[in-house]
Amino acid sequence: MAISPDQTEIDVKDLYGDPSRFLISDLCRIVEDYMNTDQVRDVYQAYLFGAQAHEGQFRQTGEPYIYHPISVARILAEMHMDSKSICAAILHDVIEDTPATKDEVADKFGDDVAELVDGVSKLTEFKFKNKKEQQAINIQKVLMAMARDIRVILIKLADRLHNMRTLGVMRPEKRRRIAQETLDIYVPLARRLGINTLRLELEDLGFRAMHPMRYKVLEHAMLQEAGNRKEIIHKIHNGLTLRLDELSIEAEVNSRRKHPFSLYKKMREKNLSYRNIFDVYGMRVVVDTVDDCYRVLGAVHNLFKPIPGKFKDYIAIPKENGYQSLHTVLFGPHAIPIEIQIRTSEMDNFAETGIAAHWLYKEDSGNEIDVGGRTREWLTGILEMQQAAGDSVEFLENVKVDLFPDELYVYTPNGDIVKLPKNSTPIDFAYSVHTDVGHTCVASKVDHRFAPLDTPLYSGQTIEVITSDGAHPNPGWLDFVVTAKARSNILNYLKNIRSEDAVAQGRRLLSRMLLEKNITLEEMTADSYQFLLDEYGFSSLNQLLEDIGMGNRPAGLVARRLFTEEVDETNQKQDEASGRSPLAIQGTEGMVVSYAKCCRPIPGDQIVGKLSKGRGLVIHQVSCKNIVNERLQSENMIDVTWAIDPSGEYSCQLNLHVQNERGVLARLATIISDESANIEHVEVEDKDGISTNISFLISVNNRNHLAKILRRLRRVSSVMRIVRVQ
Repeated sequence: MAISPDQTEIDVKDLYGDPSRFLISDLCRIVEDYMNTDQVRDVYQAYLFGAQAHEGQFRQTGEPYIYHPISVARILAEMHMDSKSICAAILHDVIEDTPATKDEVADKFGDDVAELVDGVSKLTEFKFKNKKEQQAINIQKVLMAMARDIRVILIKLADRLHNMRTLGVMRPEKRRRIAQETLDIYVPLARRLGINTLRLELEDLGFRAMHPMRYKVLEHAMLQEAGNRKEIIHKIHNGLTLRLDELSIEAEVNSRRKHPFSLYKKMREKNLSYRNIFDVYGMRVVVDTVDDCYRVLGAVHNLFKPIPGKFKDYIAIPKENGYQSLHTVLFGPHAIPIEIQIRTSEMDNFAETGIAAHWLYKEDSGNEIDVGGRTREWLTGILEMQQAAGDSVEFLENVKVDLFPDELYVYTPNGDIVKLPKNSTPIDFAYSVHTDVGHTCVASKVDHRFAPLDTPLYSGQTIEVITSDGAHPNPGWLDFVVTAKARSNILNYLKNIRSEDAVAQGRRLLSRMLLEKNITLEEMTADSYQFLLDEYGFSSLNQLLEDIGMGNRPAGLVARRLFTEEVDETNQKQDEASGRSPLAIQGTEGMVVSYAKCCRPIPGDQIVGKLSKGRGLVIHQVSCKNIVNERLQSENMIDVTWAIDPSGEYSCQLNLHVQNERGVLARLATIISDESANIEHVEVEDKDGISTNISFLISVNNRNHLAKILRRLRRVSSVMRIVRVQ
């Protein structure tokens, strides 16, 4: 039986210790201010349905469960969200925690409400490997639903906020885990969407749950400081108000203070004590027009001296989440820095409610939220990252990267502004322009001068990207790219290329094994190997070939399995050692063939191949000590040889013992360079003041190329000994 509205009192005892009473009738009064009668009735019907569904369920606080969804709905109602959002908030746990189904919700409240409730609900029917995977998959589900309808994340944020307010009843370890998740994921999401009111409270609640004593000490210090700064703030307020009256500018001037978590972050990042932080308090000026914003800026700069380098114009160049305001820091009375924020009332409303301020409340027309250009682009990027990511954990890590931007602003050659996170590189810029531009990037110009692709960018620079049709992403880019879009697209490209290379390599390996049966892979019918695909759990031959190419399944075993009835298992080692021709290594096989760093084989060396799970075929020198004991394991070792004319460059390490003379390193490096060999790495170790050990890691084409380099190096009089590391 449903609880009556007169009985539904909510005792919200949050971490701030400020209890308040809240009734369903109070929620209806809030929504009556901006909804019509039919919509208010829908909200009340959602309450009745939710109360019935949750009957008999209680929260850990001891109160009936229905109190929680009503509190979530209240948070959204105070943001003036639409009736469907309020209904979905009241019902947000019914699919997950009660027998009610999505179809029932859709029948009673419409498809939109049902989709919102489903988007917020966790995935409970799946088994997860660990807590990290469960978190990643559930958050991925919410973000995908958010990309379709932004209201999903607004409901989720309100849900998380009320859970944080009642976090005190949880066990300490669970309290800290939920608080950490809030600070890692939900706070950045609220920041990215510009919902300042939710973000600030989530930050402080998370901070208090993670570090209760630090929060208490900092809050006490701020309360003491309020009395000391009260006179200064009052003086600035009066002076500013008087000045604006003289200029006939209508404005609302308010004082504000930093929140505990903001102060804590600043103290940690800059290694400061509380007494060394002076911008705890500031002023906010709200005016009617953008023109008034700049007039107020001139007025405050006339009243107090501005601190150089502390002015930021977020009106001309808004933040990524759409936030707009003028920020300046002034030397106030007694040389105490005071931050002044200047904005219009519309900007102020957006700063507090973010993306919710864009809501176009037109229930009849069915219009959805106008998320704005920047947010729409970001949501599109979320979908791209989801498609490119290999799994939910990788997707979540990419999203986290994108949620922590310290922004910088650079220009295209046409003068368009591009926003990037701090420490972005030309590669990040290229991918922000277009994925194809990033994939084919070969060089860049920064302020009309050529610059390396890993050059950190700074605001105000003009970036030009040079592309080539035959170019492709370099795995080394992953070492320095910053943006999630660049990283996910590079990983996706390399993953696809690696898969293609693995299929080709697997085809070569299996075909080689089938030759002794006088049959080629192309001659085999699908029926002849379908039983093997079923046995291994593959849906196509390419999946099997990729598994072979990656070294996860020896080609010899697969070939024997295909001809089980014809092959004597007792003679399998003899079969492996039969006169099968070695596999030719071209040097162009891609990422599924790698060269062991322990012996660094080059064309001309005698080599052998080792199948390594997940890496494919690893090439060693025959004399390599690391594989001596494995040579007899025929299923892992493969006879290989160099092709007649292998291509590419191969790493080789040379250790030189030289006399300690001025300029010897430069002479040796010049010789190596003159012989068209690239120096990948060099290390110098002074032995005794008389001699020095120099280690070069160079790229050569083959043994003949190496021999020419060695002959020239030996002619240098100061070279006492040269050893190739094998």
